[in-house]
Amino acid sequence: MKICLVRSALVIPAVALLLLPGCKKPDERAVPSLSEDKGAAAGASWNIPARWTIGADRAMRVATYVVPPAAGDEEGAECAVSFFGTGQGGDVEMNIQRWVSQFENPSTPERNTYSVAGMDVEVVNVKGTYLAPGGPMMQSQGKKEGYQMIGAIAPAPEGMLFFKMTGPTATVTSGADEFVAMVKSLQKK
Repeated sequence: MKICLVRSALVIPAVALLLLPGCKKPDERAVPSLSEDKGAAAGASWNIPARWTIGADRAMRVATYVVPPAAGDEEGAECAVSFFGTGQGGDVEMNIQRWVSQFENPSTPERNTYSVAGMDVEVVNVKGTYLAPGGPMMQSQGKKEGYQMIGAIAPAPEGMLFFKMTGPTATVTSGADEFVAMVKSLQKK
């Protein structure tokens, strides 16, 4: 009986705390906040994560978003959105393999498919030493250890739409839920 009383004395305050406004279960994650600002391309639109900022215009991109650095990271991540035109950009598997090949000693890619607004969106997540491809021939601009990339390919009404967030692992991990929320906000225009 004493055990039951002691257990009850501990459980009731814990349950009461969970019922208070603003209190969450320890394993409950906050829902990522998306802004009212939208991006659009390929006959689709999406909401931009609230804490991300719009980056400078870049060649071959519809948009560039800057993800703030996580604690301990010196730099943030970048999320590039690309659309190359109807029938352009290659198929899903070719692009995922190309993205994985941009890493030296990559982790086994984690893949998910989300059904969003009637589109099967493929999402891939890979970690390793990023070869930082750039320039017209996409040559390595120098190796970056401890990097991660989360990419998504959406078959939008006008063609393939590509989202690719790359940066230090802690920063990309901290922005992963926002990335997925952005992808899940896709709507056909």
